[in-house]
Amino acid sequence: MKGGARLRALPRLPRTLRWRLFLILFAGLAAAHALSFAVLFYERTTSARAAMLTSLEYDVATSIALLDRLPADERETWLPVLARNNYHYELGAGLPGVPELSARATEIARTINAAAGSRFPVRVDSLPGEGREHLQAHVTLSDGSVVTIDILPSLMPLANWLPYVLALQLVLLILSTWFAVRLAIQPLRRLANAAETLDPARDADRLEEGGPHEVAHAARAFNAMHDRIAHYLQERVQILAAISHDLQTPITRMKLRAEMAEESPEKDKLTTDLSEIERLVREGVAYARSAHGHHEKPARIDLRSFIESLVFDYQDIGKAVRLVEAADLVVTTRPHALRRILTNLIDNALKFGGEAQIEVRSTAGGIVSIAVLDDGPGIPPDKIDAVMQPFYRLEHSRNRDSGGTGLGLAIAQQLTQAIGGTLTLANRPEGGLAATLRLG
Repeated sequence: MKGGARLRALPRLPRTLRWRLFLILFAGLAAAHALSFAVLFYERTTSARAAMLTSLEYDVATSIALLDRLPADERETWLPVLARNNYHYELGAGLPGVPELSARATEIARTINAAAGSRFPVRVDSLPGEGREHLQAHVTLSDGSVVTIDILPSLMPLANWLPYVLALQLVLLILSTWFAVRLAIQPLRRLANAAETLDPARDADRLEEGGPHEVAHAARAFNAMHDRIAHYLQERVQILAAISHDLQTPITRMKLRAEMAEESPEKDKLTTDLSEIERLVREGVAYARSAHGHHEKPARIDLRSFIESLVFDYQDIGKAVRLVEAADLVVTTRPHALRRILTNLIDNALKFGGEAQIEVRSTAGGIVSIAVLDDGPGIPPDKIDAVMQPFYRLEHSRNRDSGGTGLGLAIAQQLTQAIGGTLTLANRPEGGLAATLRLG
């Protein structure tokens, strides 16, 4: 339990591949950059310390030898000449200190002792309480005089422009990481978009098969998959259309023979069955043809006049179809496919609701909405998606007059996709079903 709690407490990576790659690459590059800077800084510090100690060794040796040879009354005048940035010379015992030395002070003391040689006794003390390291080396000359070397150890300071260079390098790291991730993710995004819009029944643009070898290989594989799916779909549609078409001839002969038979209840039942089979075959042919609805050329139509003519056709044969609301709109669509969609939706509303009402509206963003409403029993919410499938009927009895062939909504759905629209079904709050076709 404790191990699981610790794992849950760890920060999680972002869910997008873009940010995961960006963070991983940037963290690796930033760590490498920081490590390189640390190595360079360590090497610079070591070199600066070695240079300081070498300079101190030669300078102290020369300065002590010079002061030892000068007369006592002339030594004072040479002290400013021998002074350096980090240390200077004083005549006398200097300030009292403590013998405890740090690692760097011990190294400096060893260097001064080596520079002074065995001829001049040296004692190095540390002066505490000044906020920074402060040393004094007391050297006894040949005549017994004491010279104090006052030392404030410090390395060469960092350049003022160095932080700006580091910031610029960090910005370059971010930009190069972002560009690399974008370059790597872009083909994947194109592939995902192509997969989302994949429609084997339509002539979609093929993925560009260029770029790096792996990207080109994935694009070729996707295009080949699209071609195979389109071929299989075309083959199935052709088989369905061929079977449905070939069945019409023997069905017609059977109906003629049934008509020539003597009147009997069996003759009526046989004629009814043949009519149902013929209707099913016609619906099968219509469903097969609906897969090619995108081959119809688009045209501009006056949507209000178009739907009014369809409503008048139903009213002329005594059907309860009304145009409740209609906006004056001009749309570019495939008229025959749109007429077949609306006809199937209206027939479905008349079959289960007894009447159909049509509303045409223009929504935000230029979307045209055509709703076919009925007062029927509606559809169970868990069956709304299923009724769009071919040959699915909510009415499970064998009565074709109430259940239909189960292809009306499937044809409407397929034709809707062919004209670039969306078809949704929803139960109305006051009862009945609303079939909404959206174009745009």
